[in-house]
Amino acid sequence: MTNSNPDFGLHSSKILTDKGFFDGTILIKNGRISKLIEGKVFSNDFEINYLNDLVVMPGLIDSHVHINEPGRKEWEGFETITKASIAGGITTLVDMPLNASPVTTSKNAFEIKLKASEGKLFCNCAFWGGIVPENAELLDELIQSGVLGVKAFLTHSGIDDFPNVTLEDLKKGLTTLQKYQVPLLVHAELDELHDGILELEKDPTNYQKYLRSRPNIWEDNAVEMAISLCEEFDTPVHIVHLSSSNSLDKIRAAKSKGLKLTVETCPQYLYFCSENIPNGNTLFKCAPPIRERENNDKLWEALKDGTIDFIVTDHSPSTPNLKEIESGNLKKAWGGISSIQFSLPIIWTEAKKRGFSIEQISNLMSKNVAKFIKLDQSKGKIEEGFDADLVVWNPEETFIVKTEDIHFKHKNTPYLHEELFGVVKETFIAGKKVFEKGNFVSLPIGEKIMRKS
Repeated sequence: MTNSNPDFGLHSSKILTDKGFFDGTILIKNGRISKLIEGKVFSNDFEINYLNDLVVMPGLIDSHVHINEPGRKEWEGFETITKASIAGGITTLVDMPLNASPVTTSKNAFEIKLKASEGKLFCNCAFWGGIVPENAELLDELIQSGVLGVKAFLTHSGIDDFPNVTLEDLKKGLTTLQKYQVPLLVHAELDELHDGILELEKDPTNYQKYLRSRPNIWEDNAVEMAISLCEEFDTPVHIVHLSSSNSLDKIRAAKSKGLKLTVETCPQYLYFCSENIPNGNTLFKCAPPIRERENNDKLWEALKDGTIDFIVTDHSPSTPNLKEIESGNLKKAWGGISSIQFSLPIIWTEAKKRGFSIEQISNLMSKNVAKFIKLDQSKGKIEEGFDADLVVWNPEETFIVKTEDIHFKHKNTPYLHEELFGVVKETFIAGKKVFEKGNFVSLPIGEKIMRKS
């Protein structure tokens, strides 16, 4: 064989392609899938890794993570989050514009973040910008500098230097987003004072009172506003971390009209339900909140019928002190859940009970996300010419989440001690093995992904 031969190959009876499972060999050359060949390939010129019946899937893509570096590296950082990602089969992340300092609301701040990531990426990483009051005039050069789109909060973000916007602020910003046709990502909660907030102040460790303090109507009103803007400006609008099933009919109607609307939800809204959350356990606090079982069942139905486009984590860590673990104070605690390393088994554990196939889960956690961030010509599929970003896993093997196995910075997660289906065995980035059997086997080789003009 000649020098044009592949660098190596992977054989499995369960290679997941767009046409279903394929019993064959993936040949990999220069970081890309060079050929798919039916059956086993034997060669003395390059190595073949025989995986028997382990599932080989496109690497997962998570477009909603909070890395927090620079400025708040004590919460999380590029190195820890990208290591946790490849341990969970995630090969590409997109970082949110807040929780770092400075927040990514200008070209200058974005350049500071890019510099902070140098030499620390164990997986690929792209970036969102942010819209806040008074930065509409900065969005043009921020988008041109390479962010994939712009995130907005309609309620307080939890970070004072990333304030929420008004409808007027959004309209100013959307004139720029419309020009580039990049998405506006919306944290969809429109808050107003009500009795539930006052009840929580009196009993801040009570989860049901926390739930009532952020009612469905906050989310539903915000989703309605986002849909209206999507229609008015004919610009992509994306609802992040949908938790209220009451909004699903409005979303279905908007999509039936052909609006450029996309929607995500997160593992916590699909795995946990409020009926089972104990009082005083702040590890379950997120915003919007985890709701009732009936609500969350409807989210699963919406994933099955395509109303919700994909699943991402909203990995939002903080220090144990900010999480108020000792006090159990749900009012004061940071509202975020850490889960990135375990998103595949979390989702698969619940999905298999509900009749979802591995193909559907791959679409919801890779292919559909790749399409959303406009990387669907290179990632999210096992196909000739695509990047060899791959996860090898056993969907039938179980494990228990243990502190010593967690690779994100702080080990505080509500999934601790949960028994989950699906063990990640190997992860590949651009054809290079980066994770194998619990070990990191490569230096950081992830690339920064910038929006192409």
